[in-house]
Order: sequence, then C-alpha cells, then structure tokens
Amino acid sequence: MRFLFRLFFWLVLLAVLALAGLYGAVYFGAFGKLPDEKALADIRHENASLVYSADGQLIGSFFAKNRSSVSYEDFPQTLLHALIATEDARFFEHDGLDMRSIARVLVKSVLLRDRSSGGGSTLSQQLAKNLYGRESRGAWSMPVHKLREIIIARRLEKLYNKQELLTLYLNTVPFGEEVYGVEAASRRFFNKPVSKLQTEEGAVLVGMLKANTRYNPRLHPEFARDRRNVVLGQMYKNNYLSVEELARLKELPILIQYANLEADGPAPYFLNEVRKEMLRILEGLDGGEAYDLEKDGLRIETTLDYKLQQAAGRSLKQQLPARQKQLEAQYRQGASRKKLQQLTAQIAQRAGITAANDPATKRLVFSWGGLQKVNETRRDSIRRALLQLHAGIVALNPQTGEVLAWVGGIDFPTHPYDQVLAPRQLASAFKPILYATALESGMDPCSWLSNEPVSFTDKEGWTPANYDGQSGGQYSMPAALAQSYNLPAVDLFLRTDFSLLKEKWSALGFSRPVNNGPATALGTAEASALEAAVAYAAFANGGQRVNPRFIKSIRTADGKLLYQAETEEKETVFSLQTSAQLTGMLQGVVARGTATALRGRYGITAPLAAKTGTSQDYGDAWFAVYSLELVLITRVGASLTAIHFNSGSLGSGSALALPLAGSTLSAVQRDGELRRKYLQPFPASHAIQVICEDYRDTPLLDKLFDNQSRDSEKAHEKAVRKEKRKNFFRKLFGK
Repeated sequence: MRFLFRLFFWLVLLAVLALAGLYGAVYFGAFGKLPDEKALADIRHENASLVYSADGQLIGSFFAKNRSSVSYEDFPQTLLHALIATEDARFFEHDGLDMRSIARVLVKSVLLRDRSSGGGSTLSQQLAKNLYGRESRGAWSMPVHKLREIIIARRLEKLYNKQELLTLYLNTVPFGEEVYGVEAASRRFFNKPVSKLQTEEGAVLVGMLKANTRYNPRLHPEFARDRRNVVLGQMYKNNYLSVEELARLKELPILIQYANLEADGPAPYFLNEVRKEMLRILEGLDGGEAYDLEKDGLRIETTLDYKLQQAAGRSLKQQLPARQKQLEAQYRQGASRKKLQQLTAQIAQRAGITAANDPATKRLVFSWGGLQKVNETRRDSIRRALLQLHAGIVALNPQTGEVLAWVGGIDFPTHPYDQVLAPRQLASAFKPILYATALESGMDPCSWLSNEPVSFTDKEGWTPANYDGQSGGQYSMPAALAQSYNLPAVDLFLRTDFSLLKEKWSALGFSRPVNNGPATALGTAEASALEAAVAYAAFANGGQRVNPRFIKSIRTADGKLLYQAETEEKETVFSLQTSAQLTGMLQGVVARGTATALRGRYGITAPLAAKTGTSQDYGDAWFAVYSLELVLITRVGASLTAIHFNSGSLGSGSALALPLAGSTLSAVQRDGELRRKYLQPFPASHAIQVICEDYRDTPLLDKLFDNQSRDSEKAHEKAVRKEKRKNFFRKLFGK
C-alpha cells in the first residue's frame, strides 16, 4: 500500500513538473512567440466596408473577413445573458482562468466520459483562440493550445475590463459561412442589426457557437431549434429568464430572414461597379493608400434608390420565367429544334467534347424556382446555356448621372456576366439619335420622309423593309418615329450628314464605332444598356451628356468624411430645342405608337417619352423610357442572337423588353414617394409637341426623280446636298 502511495505521489509530482515545464516553455516562446501586452492593447480588427443605398439601406459590403465591429451599447442585454449563461456562467468572477470549470471538465469529461458537461475554456480563453488561432503541434497540440490561451487570456483580463472583453469577443467570434462577429451574423441570418435582435434570435446565434454548421438555422433548422432551447434553458438556470418566458420562447419556431448580400442581395451587379469606383476614388485621395477597402470598415453611401432597385428586380422575376418557358417550347420542335442541335454540336466540337468524354455528372444550375441539382452532360449544359434568356435593367437620374437602379442579370452567383454592360445592336433604340442629329442640322420636324421601297446595289441588293411589310407614301418625322418605321429612317439617314452623326455618337459617350451605311439607320451599331441610358439622359435633361455615378460619399468607421461627390460640368451635345422636340416626338411613341402598352396594359398615366427596339430576327429586345428625373433602359435576349423568338408577338421590344419597364414603372406610380420623385411632367421648355400631318401620298415629282435602286454612298451624298439646299432656302424664305 505504501508502495502504491509513493508511486502515485511521484507520478503526480512528475506530472506537475512536466506541466510546469511545458507551461514555462510555452510562456517563454518555445512553441511560438506569445503576444505581449503592447500587442494585446493594440488589437485592431479587420472590418468590412459597408455599402448603403441613398436611402440608408445596407446593400452589401467589401471584406477580407466579413466582420463589422459594433460597440458594447449595441448588444441587447438578452444576447449578453445568453452568451454568459451558456459559455461562461462565472465570467464576472474569474480573471481568465476558471478552476472550478477545469475541475468539472476533469471529473465529468475525463473520468466519467460525460461529453455533455461542456468545455472548461472561459470566454477570455475563447477570445484568445479567436484572435490568434491554433497551429498544429503534433502530439503536443492540445496542451500547448490550452496553455497558450490561458496565458493570453490572463493578459487580456489585465488590460481590458469585462465589458471590453465581451465586445472584443462578440466582434471576433466566427459563425461559419465566412461570417465573423455577431453584427455580421445578425445581418446574415436575420437581416437586421444586432441591436434589433429578439431574445430567441440571440439564443440561436449563441447556440451556433458550439458548432457553426450543425446549428446553422438555414441548413439545419431542427438542430438549431433544439440548440436554441438549450441556450434558453441555461438562461433560465442562471436567472435571466422566468419560467413563463422560458416556456413561451421554447415554443417559437425558427424564423430567419437569410440575407447573403454579396451573393444574392438586392444589387450584387451594382456592387461590382461600386468597388471599381471606390478603388479609383481612394487612389485619388490624399493619403488614399492608407485606406484598405476590405479591412478599414469604411461607410459608403451610393446613389442607388433601394425601392426603385427592388421594383426593377421584382419586374425581372415576374416577367422572364413565362418568356423562358415559351422560348424553350419553341426550341423543342421543328426547325428551331434542329438549329439548337446544330449550334450545340458546333460549340461542343470546338471545345473537344465527344460522346466518349462527356459522361453525365451532377451540377448545380439556375432555375426560376431556385438552384437545382441536375444530372447532365456537358452538351446538355451547352444546350441549356444557349436557351437561357438574360436581361439587364438600368436607371439613371438624367440631371446628375446618378445610377438609381442596376439589375445586371438573372442570378449573380451562376450568371455573373453583367447584361447592363453587354454590347448589343441597338436596333430601333438608335433611331432617336439619328432623328436628333437631323433636327440639330436644321431639318424641320415636320419634314416628310419617304416610305417607298428601296434597295442598294452596292450592298448586294440589300432591301430594307418595315416590320409590318407595308410601304408607300411619306411620313412626317413624328409619325415615322412613333411607329418605328424603317424605310423613313433609311431616308433620313441618307439626308443627314454622316460626319455630324458620327460626332454626336461620340459626344454621347458610345465606345464602339458607328458605320457610314444605310443599315446604321436600323440600329446595327452596338452599345450597352448603360451607354444607351447616358444617351437618352441627354434627351431628358435638355441636351447635355452626363457621366454615370455610383457613390455619393465615403466616411471612415468613426464618421470622418473622406469623399463627397461634387456636381460635374456637363458637355452640351444637343440644343435644348432639339432635345425638347425629340422628347415631344417620343411622347407620341407612348400615346399612339409602339409603346401604348405602358398606358393600356400597365396603367401608367405620367407623361413619359419612350422608344422600343427590336434587332434583326428578334435577337434582342430593347425599351427606353424617360421622364425629367428618370431614364430607364431594359434589354432582353439570349447569349447568342442566333437563339431568338420567331415572332414579334413574343420577341419584339414592345413584347419582351417593355414589360420589364412597365412593371417597374407601375410600382413607381403606386408608391407616392417614388411617383413624386420620378414621374413629374416635363416643363414646357423640355418637351415641345410637334404638330404635323402623319402621312401623305408621295408627290408625283418625288416619284419621278426618286430612283428605287441606289448605290448607298452616292445616294447618301446626293441626299445630303439636297437637304442642305432645302435648309438654305428655308433659312432664306422660311417654310
């Protein structure tokens, strides 16, 4: 018996000496240098820069670590009670090391193998682990980690009071999904700041600390509910809840409002543009290099109108699913099906895909019902991608260039290519630029434009036609524009000085060239929806070009103003009279032309100006609409224009792109604040109603001298000379 006692004594002594030796080795840095008091006193978290809409809604963030630090006063008392009751009930009584908890763990967990007894780490020790992590030390890992955390915890307790330690902890703790700190977690799972958390919501987040993934309320709501109720039970046990409160809260379901703003928030495509502009602004600031967009917790106020953005996003989700089904139905049969098969085979061949190397695999794909797991080959994937309809919606304030809404696609995670920036043929959305250029050159707005058939011998017999196949007679400029007739547009192009058209095209900010050929009149020039918005803004604001702007102001985390957007000088592209006359004509498009559905189908009563656009074979559908304070551009089409609807009833600008704008504007009109902001009438100076006859038969002399088969270059030169002579006599004698 004495031998056994001595053996036990020496074993305990050796264990104590070994532990003391290991403690000393850790303390003096044998397993890595420990942070000293100076380093601990200078703890500085990396914080996400937060991005807000113009009306104060959080729309996203930029971060290396998704964390937003808040102060102690922002934490609800119920959240603090849940944390302390569950993780460290004696937090206010120890100095970083709780010997009673360690003894409990040794007895229950080690000797009795009771895993439900919990861990022995205090909140201060957990904070040390969160701040400095753990590196593998082989067989020594666990004791080294624990000793390091004990030493750091005690140093922290000497430097910070208990409130400061709780603040550091709650701003540091990980919640999975690359989310750090309780503020970011509250916004991710409940879409609200931590200060607004209810008792049961705070208990859910505290419950997640035990195992981020297992108790994630989005992934495993049942596990999260059970764990939340354990936390509530601990709160009752520690006298933070009454028995009645406990019973009521435990019966509540798990209700989350999940908001991953970076992936599927209200404006993920817009955030990409904000990031680009932020980096440019920070680079230009005095001392700009001192600020890190992803770490310094900047506060960015953007130009985005949150309610308008939501309305635009809803309109896309309301309109496109039905059109998608119709397109897929068309390509399941006949010539369309064969064409899809040929395109798929061509792309697969270029990619080296054969039947032998193309097994079916599980893929996560976009659908309007949500992401779906499908079992498909790469050929199947190509076919599905070809048939996918895409859309872009952008809204500007034409007076300032501020971007008000930006929906760059159908789903950012699976289709990140931004449709607002995609270059496509403008189709008839180009015609207002041509008409404005003609007006600017002095053409009378009531000029007659030929609607007679014409072909061009130098263009391999190219023969333009109106969408309805009708021809003959002459139309006035307002009537031809309202009905988007092609033959009068070609006639107008031939009578307009191309050098002036090219100059105006460039001055409006288009980045791609415009060609000197009659097909240009029908919109073969390429542009993005954003560029189109800038051009139409010039019609709305009296003829001036604006530059798109995304950011209003930038502040530091403590409120210091770093940047404030200033009013920019605008370049005059068209005279006020030209833009006002054109606006009057484009109001006719809504009143009696190709955009009457705005009134009839969507009930829009505001005096708007608009233009539809349909590219060749319905490859792309465009719609542009504006008021004095709003320009809205929508475009819809597949990735390749070879995939398209076969009829105008489905694929035209009025059928496919107008509904996106109509649905958006309908929401604007129903909202009193948005209606007052964006749907006010044009002042008389900005919208001149041009009163002309619509149509007349072609005069006999014009028929005699008008060659129906032309060389486009010669015809263009001849028409320009003729128009200049007309303008000279108009100036000399009047009409």
